[in-house]
Amino acid sequence: MAPYSGPQSDSFIERIPVAISVEMVPALAGALAARGYDTLTAVQTAVLAPEAEGADLLVSAQTGSGKTVAFGIAIAPTLLGAADRFDGPGAPRALIIAPTRELAVQVRRELEWLYKDTGARLCSCVGGMDMRQERRALEQGAHIVVGTPGRLRDHITRGSLDISELRAVVLDEADEMLDLGFREDLEFILAAAPAERRTLMFSATVPKPIALLAKRFQRSALRITASGESDQHDDIEYRTILVAPPERENAIINTLLYFDAQNTLVFCATREAVRHLTSRLANRGFSVVSLSGELSQAERTNALQAMRDGRARICVATDVAARGIDLPNLDLVIHADLPGNPETLLHRSGRTGRAGRKGICALIVPYHRRGSAARLLKLAKLEATSQPAPGPAEIDARNRERILADPSLSEAPGDEETAFARDLLSAFSAEQIAVAFLRQQLASRPAAEELSEGPTPVFDAAKGERPDTRFENGVWFSISVGRKHRAEPRWLLPLICKAGNVTKREIGSIRIFDTDSRFEIVADRAAAFEAAAAKGTVEKGVVIQRVAGRPEPEKPGGSWSKKKPHRKGQSSHAPSQPAEQPQDHKPKKKFKPKKRPPAG
Repeated sequence: MAPYSGPQSDSFIERIPVAISVEMVPALAGALAARGYDTLTAVQTAVLAPEAEGADLLVSAQTGSGKTVAFGIAIAPTLLGAADRFDGPGAPRALIIAPTRELAVQVRRELEWLYKDTGARLCSCVGGMDMRQERRALEQGAHIVVGTPGRLRDHITRGSLDISELRAVVLDEADEMLDLGFREDLEFILAAAPAERRTLMFSATVPKPIALLAKRFQRSALRITASGESDQHDDIEYRTILVAPPERENAIINTLLYFDAQNTLVFCATREAVRHLTSRLANRGFSVVSLSGELSQAERTNALQAMRDGRARICVATDVAARGIDLPNLDLVIHADLPGNPETLLHRSGRTGRAGRKGICALIVPYHRRGSAARLLKLAKLEATSQPAPGPAEIDARNRERILADPSLSEAPGDEETAFARDLLSAFSAEQIAVAFLRQQLASRPAAEELSEGPTPVFDAAKGERPDTRFENGVWFSISVGRKHRAEPRWLLPLICKAGNVTKREIGSIRIFDTDSRFEIVADRAAAFEAAAAKGTVEKGVVIQRVAGRPEPEKPGGSWSKKKPHRKGQSSHAPSQPAEQPQDHKPKKKFKPKKRPPAG
């Protein structure tokens, strides 16, 4: 397969005027101009190159790079020939195969406006819809059929879909279709299609299974690489929102209020998490819908339509359910649960920052998972700004900025509005009216959540070590498990961190006695730790309380040795002591979080 030597960047900055694309069918060029397109993306430019004319194509292009328009303009000359318009509908000339119902419906919607001036008739065949209606639509004839692999195969085997006249077959998101187990269906459809046809495969990546499929069903395909994940995400601003683990949902609420995006997509790891978070947001007054694998097709369609027509502004979804969806004006993506790998992070985030529109991607990161988030971003070759979760004061300030910038305040009033405004001013002072307006504006927004203070940095990055004085005024606490309960620092440490929303760097010595254990907390986190521990987040039957002064040995004559600050590479345990002496421990093993449930 010959490589394509044209544009290799998928950045939306690097485009060329549509007017230059003389190879494009005039009706489609007019549709693009009417739609407001004045430039083409790199993948759209590549498929119009002279060497791509009439050839089979294997295209690497990321989601959001304008693939639908790209293969729409690429196959138009093949379908129309020298004509400007299609003749009467009959057996379809083009078959577009997509991995999900939502993506198939989205592709059909895009092609309808693109081919509007050509007189094309489109038909969709997707799982979950009434097959009888699809059969009747196919009987009436169609020029282009868009569908999912399983349903298309059903129609072919039942004889309701005649593919004998096909001139072009397009596989959109081919890698996802193989991941979802559609290999057998795809091979059946491609084997049944006429041999003298064009086959275009669009895929984010080209792993070995895609290459084998292309080798088997394409003829000397032209390889086009018009994708660049780093370029694709140039229009996305990444932020990590640090939060105490029990306050994750409160942080999500405050993040939604702080950014106040027109449309937001929130990703969760499981269906249960989607249900729970959707219920929580709805109870807090947000207009929210959900997408997960347990919903029916009608419910999924209604949820997406609610986002498109403005009845809902927030969609909570799992990774699987959100595959292929394209929501308009999606300005914010929130990762409520951290993705498991860089590919999932890029796929989730790619829902925003599309077609040159700026977007924000916020990762909700519990304190104890900061390292995981940093590694994930590094593997994805992304940079993020770290910040604490926004609090009520910050959200209130942003709300006041938005109110002052409300365009309705600067719009010229109508005659009726002017007359009524005079009546208001005669009955109330200008200040009273302004206060009433302010109250109405603030009442329409859900209230922000109170969050605890974030952990205090105790690591000196310049010196590469902890300051020696950080535990000079440390505060001691006791926990009601000791040597008799087989207490060990390696499981006490995560228990203490979780109970008081602190990190292991804010915990000093852990000293284990017979019936309880004592541990030291850095002074400026002691009050917040005590308040958090009092809420009952510790294990059942375990009590944490503040103690006065430095703990004494259990038997007279004992002494505590002053220990040096822990440095990387040094042992964190004190020398062994006699049994009658309490042990002075420093945590050595890093706590590993539990595995997350499988994705929805």
